[in-house]
Amino acid sequence: MKNSILSIAFLCLSTIGFAQEANPTYDEKLAKSLNADEYGMKKYVFCLLKSGSNTTATKEESKKLFEGHMANINKLAKEGKLTVAGPFMKNDRNYRGIYIFNVETVEEAKALVATDPAIQANLLETELTPWYGTAALQETVKIHEKIAKTKF
Repeated sequence: MKNSILSIAFLCLSTIGFAQEANPTYDEKLAKSLNADEYGMKKYVFCLLKSGSNTTATKEESKKLFEGHMANINKLAKEGKLTVAGPFMKNDRNYRGIYIFNVETVEEAKALVATDPAIQANLLETELTPWYGTAALQETVKIHEKIAKTKF
């Protein structure tokens, strides 16, 4: 009986030990600088951009608003608030693009989307939801700057 209990206890403890394997390439300084949790992950807010209700804007108005939209994207990226942004290809769901905000709450993301001229003019509408992803995603903007031959 004692042997059975000891065997079960040993099996449980060894399983726990194997399940939590240490990462030999772990960089504590980098993890802390990116606010990574023990899994290298963190909270973000995912934003789905869809076609808005404004269908009466002229081409000139739309062009000006989307120039402001791009300027706002660049501003938020430089501030470290926007980690990923990009358009969808043509689709039948009125999906226009995505943002992944480097903030923890939907309320913070709402304040950021409110600064976008195309959203203010209802050319675009948003859906926001909390998202959990790799903290390394924040490094994307720095890398992108090194590979973009032409800037927006």
